[in-house]
Amino acid sequence: MQTTLVVLDGYTLNPGDNPWDPVARFGSFSVYDRTPETLVVERTVDADIVLTNKTRLTAATLAQLPRLKLVCVLATGYNVVDLEACSRLGVPVVNVPEYGSDSVAQHAFALLLELTNHVALYHAAVQEGEWARARDFTLIKAPLSELYGKTFGIVGMGRIGGCVARIAHAFGMKVLAYNPRSRNVPEGVPVEWTTLEEVFRRSDVVSLHSPLTAENPAFVNRSLLSLMKPHAFLLNTARGGLINERDLADALNEGVIGGAGLDVAAVEPMPADSPLRGARNCIITPHIAWASLAARQRLMATTAKNIELFLAGTPQNVVNQPVPRS
Repeated sequence: MQTTLVVLDGYTLNPGDNPWDPVARFGSFSVYDRTPETLVVERTVDADIVLTNKTRLTAATLAQLPRLKLVCVLATGYNVVDLEACSRLGVPVVNVPEYGSDSVAQHAFALLLELTNHVALYHAAVQEGEWARARDFTLIKAPLSELYGKTFGIVGMGRIGGCVARIAHAFGMKVLAYNPRSRNVPEGVPVEWTTLEEVFRRSDVVSLHSPLTAENPAFVNRSLLSLMKPHAFLLNTARGGLINERDLADALNEGVIGGAGLDVAAVEPMPADSPLRGARNCIITPHIAWASLAARQRLMATTAKNIELFLAGTPQNVVNQPVPRS
């Protein structure tokens, strides 16, 4: 019998420039740009393999999919899938653990450089004629900050944190790090390991690269932010739920910290009434750090390999413990 594959929310992986051919070759293939919760069962009831990025697969949904044999998460994080339910049903869940580290690290520094150099502000000033009207050859509208010699703090030193550490070191910055689970030290980068509180207290820039777990929602709160230097910047290209957004907005508006660069929000898309919209010196991008074409191509290739190896009986990147089917 031919394998049936269904993609529930494929638009962000392939908005038109990243063909599904590597995945579609494995059988009967259907892809939906987006799937509302009310249509998940209808669209997957006959599927052997379901692919999802952010569309949730709950225990109640999974119980209604009798043919399901594999869930492919089109991302590294897999909290959208009920792993325990899949394990009970004997269904492996696979993810893509590495595809966008360099892209995310690059974006973290894009946010930081906007905070330090205000490129968009100065470009707008030139386009609006302010430079043409200026009395001096240099138009100064906002202070510029030099990174060399400053301290860069990393919370979560996995693959992405390691890439960020290498860039910070290349800028001539001292690297502090906190990681409660492991100590991944990038080759050639001096790293000082310290406590979470010391990272926030001593750093000129703090960058978050931790997964969102049951233990750490909103751990970046008023208390932790109060430890930061008044000129320090906070970056988050990990998960929005790591930050108490009201506390961060207050810290920015009250001048407790110097600024923030964010690519993620606690609720996505970010609601119109988010306290961070309009907060002082807060740069926000819409969860795009992962989405370079090169990264999305790697994600597609690894997903195809995940399916190929599963069908061959040698699955890789399995994140749960499925009970063997009798």
